[in-house]
Amino acid sequence: MSWIDEIEKEDAQGELKDIYDELMESRGNVSNILKVHSLNPGAMKAHLDLYMSVMFKDSSLSRKESEMIAVVVSAANGCEYCVEHHVEALNHYWRDEERVRLLAEDYEKTEVDERYKVMLGFAKKLTEEPHKMIEDDVDKLKDEGFSHQDVLNITLVTGYFNFVNRIALGLGVEPQEEEVKGYEY
Repeated sequence: MSWIDEIEKEDAQGELKDIYDELMESRGNVSNILKVHSLNPGAMKAHLDLYMSVMFKDSSLSRKESEMIAVVVSAANGCEYCVEHHVEALNHYWRDEERVRLLAEDYEKTEVDERYKVMLGFAKKLTEEPHKMIEDDVDKLKDEGFSHQDVLNITLVTGYFNFVNRIALGLGVEPQEEEVKGYEY
């Protein structure tokens, strides 16, 4: 569901069909944010590979930490699509919908460790004022016990969600309730 044409699962052929089949097998669903790439299967595959690398395979961050960043960055960008997806994902770990919604509204008022507030403050500043980032922003993360690899991964997750938010917002990608709830964690 977007402002451009998309190829549905039942109409997919070749590389696109293979990607759709893989997504159905591994995730149980094809998200609208990936389906919007259906006219360019190579970009869809690259997007999916980046997502898997940043959120799962190569990250020193926990999935919960990555989902916290996803929610805060997406909320700062006003990206309802990604907020809805990642509120659902974070709630899978927190099991506290009210707390997760508060994180989306104002992470500073949410009950989380100071370590996470520094992490989320870094992500929000990088999202809203990237030109104002200074070495001290990284030093604050390291002072909270984040390793250099963690700092890189915090930056990668932040950058990824700024990228995907712009795809969703630029192409009018909307969440569907069955899509948001249809994933396996």
